[in-house]
Amino acid sequence: QISAGKIVTNATASIFNPVVGVQFTNTPTTFRRSFGSYTLSDITEPGWVVELYVNNVMIDYAKADAAGFFSFEVPLVYGNSMIKLKFYGPWGEERTREQNITIPFSFIPVKKLEYTLSAGMVEDTLHSQFSKVGINYGLSRRITLGGGVEYLSSIETAPIMPYLNGTFRLASNILLNGEYSHGIRSKGSLSYRLPSSIELNLSYVKYEKEQKAINYNYLEERKISISTPIRLRHFNSYNRISVKQLILPTTKYTTSEWLFSGSLFKVNVNITSYAFFIPGNKPYVYSSFSLSYRLPRDITITSQLQYGYADNKLISSKLGLEKRLFKHGFLQLSYEQNFKSNLYMGELGFRYDFDFSQSGFTTRKSDHAVTLVQYATGSLIYDRKTKYLDADKLTSVSKGGISFVPFIDKNGNGKLDVGEPKVPGLNLSTTGGRIERSEKDTIIRLLGLEPYTEYFISLDQNSLDNIAWRLKHKTMKIAVVPNMIKMIEVPIYVVGEAAGTIMMKKRGKLFGLSRVIVNFYDKDMNFVGKTLSEPDGYFSYFGLNPGTYTAKVDSKQLSKLNMKTAPDAFNFKVSSVLEGDYVDGFDFIIKKKPKVKTEEPVNKE
Repeated sequence: QISAGKIVTNATASIFNPVVGVQFTNTPTTFRRSFGSYTLSDITEPGWVVELYVNNVMIDYAKADAAGFFSFEVPLVYGNSMIKLKFYGPWGEERTREQNITIPFSFIPVKKLEYTLSAGMVEDTLHSQFSKVGINYGLSRRITLGGGVEYLSSIETAPIMPYLNGTFRLASNILLNGEYSHGIRSKGSLSYRLPSSIELNLSYVKYEKEQKAINYNYLEERKISISTPIRLRHFNSYNRISVKQLILPTTKYTTSEWLFSGSLFKVNVNITSYAFFIPGNKPYVYSSFSLSYRLPRDITITSQLQYGYADNKLISSKLGLEKRLFKHGFLQLSYEQNFKSNLYMGELGFRYDFDFSQSGFTTRKSDHAVTLVQYATGSLIYDRKTKYLDADKLTSVSKGGISFVPFIDKNGNGKLDVGEPKVPGLNLSTTGGRIERSEKDTIIRLLGLEPYTEYFISLDQNSLDNIAWRLKHKTMKIAVVPNMIKMIEVPIYVVGEAAGTIMMKKRGKLFGLSRVIVNFYDKDMNFVGKTLSEPDGYFSYFGLNPGTYTAKVDSKQLSKLNMKTAPDAFNFKVSSVLEGDYVDGFDFIIKKKPKVKTEEPVNKE
C-alpha cells in the first residue's frame, strides 16, 4: 500500500501538526481477527451513535450516554490495524472526523513480517523533517517482536530515536506489551480479564530525565483501572474505577475517577466523580451528574450538574431540550450556568434537512457576547457512465457506490447491447449504504458505501414483473472503490416452457399415463432437465433459455416397463420473446413392445 498526503505517523516524539508525506506498508487492509478483545472508551456528544471501524470494516456501534461516554470491546487483530471512530447525531448529524485509536496489543501471524515506512514534512514553523521505519515479526502465536527507528529534525540533541517493542500473550486472558525507546522512555501495559468480564489494566511509563522528544517533563506515569460491565434484560451499566499518578521533577499528583453509566428503559444516567490529590494541598473532589430522557412527540430532555465537595456547592448546571419539527426540522434549546465563575450561556439552534443539503443556524449568548453561526453541508455525486448527477445532504467524499442496470439479455452474452430493454422493479438487499431508484432509466444505485469493503448483494427474483424472467446471478460480492460508482450489468434471461402429453393406447382408446419421466436436451444433446407427467398424462417443463432442444421419454424407464414411444423424440425451438415462449403439442404414444418368440431346440437323436 502507498499513502500520500497527510499520513498517520504513530510517532513517539511530540508532533502537534499534520505530517505531509508518503507511507509504504505491506499490512493487509482486510480484517484479520486474532483472539481476545480490548476495552476502548471515550467521550463524545450525549446521545450520539459511534461506529467502530477496524481496517475500514465496521465491527460494532454504540450509543453515547447522557454525558457522552461510550465503550467498545475492540477485537484484537493481527497486524498494525487502523482503528477509527465515526460519530452520528440523534437528529441525523454526521461528524466526518475520524479518530484514530492506538491499541497497545498487536500480534502478527506466525513467521510473517510486516513493515511500515513513513517520510514527510511537519506543517510547523520549522518545517521539520520526519521519517520512521517500523518492522514487526510474528515469532509465535503468543509472541510478536518489533523495532525500528524514528527521525525528527527539530530535536537538536538526538534526532535519531531507535526503539524495540514486543507483545506477549501470557495466558488466554493475560496480555503484556512492552516498548523501549532509546534515550526517551520505557513503558509497559498489562491487561487481565476475568471470566466474569471484569477487566484489570495496568500501565507504567518511565521517562529519561534529559529527553527532549516528548514535550513534557514527566519522570514517571502509573495507572491502574478496573472496569465491570453489567448486562440484564432491561438494565445495562458500566462501572470503571481508575487511578493515575504523575511523577514530576519537583512534585507529583494523583488523579482518580469513578464512572457509572447505566440505562433503564428510556432513562439514561451517568455519574462521574473526579478527585485530584497534590501533596500539601487539600484534595479537590467533584462529581458530574447527567440524565437524558426521551419524551413522547420526539422530545428529548438532557440535564447535567457538577457538584464540588470541597465547598459543598454546585459548580455548574445545564438543561437542554431537543424537538423534531416539520418532519425534517430540528429545534435545540439549552441553558448553562457556571456558579463558580458566575458565567451563563444560552443557546438556540435550528436545522432543516433538505434532500440536497443540511442547513441551519445556532445563536449563542454568553454574558455580553452574542454569537451567530450559520452552516450548510452536503455533497455532489456524478457518474459519467450512467450520466447521473445528484446532490446529497450527507458527506460522500471518500465513499463509493454501485449502479445496477437490470436488462433483458436477448442474445445471452451477458452484456447490455443496443436494443436490449431495461427491466424495472428489481429489488435488492445488502448490509450497508442507501438505495436510490431511477424511474427514468430503471437503474438502482447503492450509495454511501465504505471503501475497500466487500459487500454482499442479494437480488430478489420474485420482484420481477414476469414469471418468465430469470436472473443469472442472485447473489454478488462486490468490492467498493472510493470516490467511484461501479456499474454492474444484471442480465435477465427470458425462459420458455415446453408442454405435451403422455398417452397409452389400450383397446383402441387413449388414456393418460402418470409419473412418466420426460428428459430435455440441448442442441448438443447435453442434458438440461426433466419433468414428470400428471395423472391425465400432461407434462410441462419451465425454464428453457432461447435455443434448440429435444424432448424424449426416459429410455431407462421405458426399458424397465418393456415399452416404446411413438415418436421417439420431438425437436423444437424456444424463441427469444419478451414475455417468454410457449411450445406445446409434444404428444407421445406409449405402446407395449411385442414379445419375442423363441423356438424350442430340436432333438436329433
